[in-house]
Amino acid sequence: MTQEPQDDQSRPISRWAPPSDVPSAGQSSPDDLVDDERDTAEVPLPGMPRPAVAPVPAADTAPLPPMVPPPPGGSLPGFDGPPAPPPSSPARPDSSQRRRIPGPIWALAAAVAFLLGVLGGYAGGVLEDQDDMSSLAGGGLDPGSIETDAPLEGDDASIVKVAATLLPSTVQIFAEYQGVEDAATGSGFVFDRNGHVVTNNHVVADAAKAKGSIEVVDHKGRRYKADVIGRSAVYDLAVLDVPEVKELEPASLGSTSRLRIGEGVVAIGSPLGLSSTVTSGIVSALQRPVSTGQTEDDTSYINAVQTDAAINPGNSGGPLVNLVGQVIGVNSAIATAGGGEGGEGGSIGVGFAIPIDQVKVTAAQILKTGKATYPIVGASVDVQAVDHNGALISVVEAGSPAAAGGLKDGDRVTKVGDVTVTDGIGMIVAIRAHQPGETVEFTVMRNGARHELKIKLDAQTENLA
Repeated sequence: MTQEPQDDQSRPISRWAPPSDVPSAGQSSPDDLVDDERDTAEVPLPGMPRPAVAPVPAADTAPLPPMVPPPPGGSLPGFDGPPAPPPSSPARPDSSQRRRIPGPIWALAAAVAFLLGVLGGYAGGVLEDQDDMSSLAGGGLDPGSIETDAPLEGDDASIVKVAATLLPSTVQIFAEYQGVEDAATGSGFVFDRNGHVVTNNHVVADAAKAKGSIEVVDHKGRRYKADVIGRSAVYDLAVLDVPEVKELEPASLGSTSRLRIGEGVVAIGSPLGLSSTVTSGIVSALQRPVSTGQTEDDTSYINAVQTDAAINPGNSGGPLVNLVGQVIGVNSAIATAGGGEGGEGGSIGVGFAIPIDQVKVTAAQILKTGKATYPIVGASVDVQAVDHNGALISVVEAGSPAAAGGLKDGDRVTKVGDVTVTDGIGMIVAIRAHQPGETVEFTVMRNGARHELKIKLDAQTENLA
C-alpha cells in the first residue's frame, strides 16, 4: 500500500512495502508499514524546485428499468383522440358533458414520462462517457479499445455479480525488489483491449528503475511477462505492456464525477498475497486530499475517493468498482492506527483510491509519450501548518505562472477554483485536479484583504528512470 500524510491529530496515513525479510521467489507476504512523518515544514507546489531542507525518511514501496414503449400512434390506451371542438356558443360547456380521462390513464402517462426521463438521463451518461474517451483519444487512448458501458444494470447489481464480472479483468502483480524476484506484490486491472494493465507506481517503481522482472498473474493463475510503458510518481500510477492479456476482457471504466457518498463499492485485488480477493463497502468521502509516495522527491498528492471497503497490503493498484461493474478508482493507500516502523498493520476501514477520471488522463499521456504531465504554478507551500485557515505560500518563483498571476510570498490561498482550501496539501491536490493550460481562479487573503487572482497553469513532465 502507499503512505499518506499525517493529520494534525497524529493518525498516520501509511503506505505499504515489501518486508525486510524478503520472501523467496514465487512467495508473497504482507508489506511492512512505515510512518511518513515529514522533517520539513515546506514542500514546493508542482514544478517548483524544492528548498534545501533535511531529507524525508524513505517510505517503503510495495503494495434503467425497462422502458415501456409508447402506445401506437402516440395515443394512450382508452383515449381515442382529442375531444370535439367546443360549441360556437360562447357559453361555457356544462362540466358534466366534458370528456373525462380515467385516473389510471393519467397514472400511465406519468409513468411513461418518468421512464423516458430516466432513459434520457442514462443515455446522456453514456454519451458523456463516449465524449470523454474521444477527448482523450488525442492523448494516447484508442476509444475503440476502452470499455465504458456498465456490465450490469441497476436492477441486476449485486456484489456477487460485480465479483464475477470483474475478477477476470483483475490481475496480481509480482515485481522484483532490491534484486529479489517477486519480492514486491500488488494488484492491477486490464485497462483496454491492447494488452495494457494499470497499477500503482509504487508497486513496480523499484523494478522499473533496476530493469528488473515484472509479471502479472490472471484469475486462473497464468503468469505473463510485463514491461513498464511509463509511470507517474505524482499520481502513483503505472501502465504495463502485457501483450498476452489481450485475450482478457478489459474492465469497464466509469466516471468519478457521478459518484455519490454512501453508494456501494467493491475492492478487488490480492491483499496479503491472497489473489482474487473481494471486499465491499461504501464511498465514505470524495475529494479527500491524500499524500502517498516513497520519498520526498516522488510524493504523490491525490484527490482521493475514500472508502471503508477493506484494503490491505497487496491491494495496491487494484480496482475499486461501483455496483454496476465500472471501475471508479485505483486502490492506493490506507490509514492505519499505528504499528510503527517494521510493524504490521491492516485495514481500519479508511482506504483511498485514485479517481478513475485522473487515471484515464494520466494513462492517455503515458500511452502517447511514455511520460505523465501534471499542472504547476511555481510556488512553495507550507504543508505542516495546522491552523486550517488556508495554504500559506512561502516562496513564489520568479517568472512562474504564480508570479505572473499576482501570487506573492506570504499570501494565504483559501480557494482554488470552486474548492475550498484549508491547508497546503489541499492546495496541491486542488491544483493537480486541473489540467495544464487551464486558467484557474485563486482566492487569496493578503494583509486582511481578499483578492481574486487568475493563474494559467503550466505543465511539468515527469522524467522517471
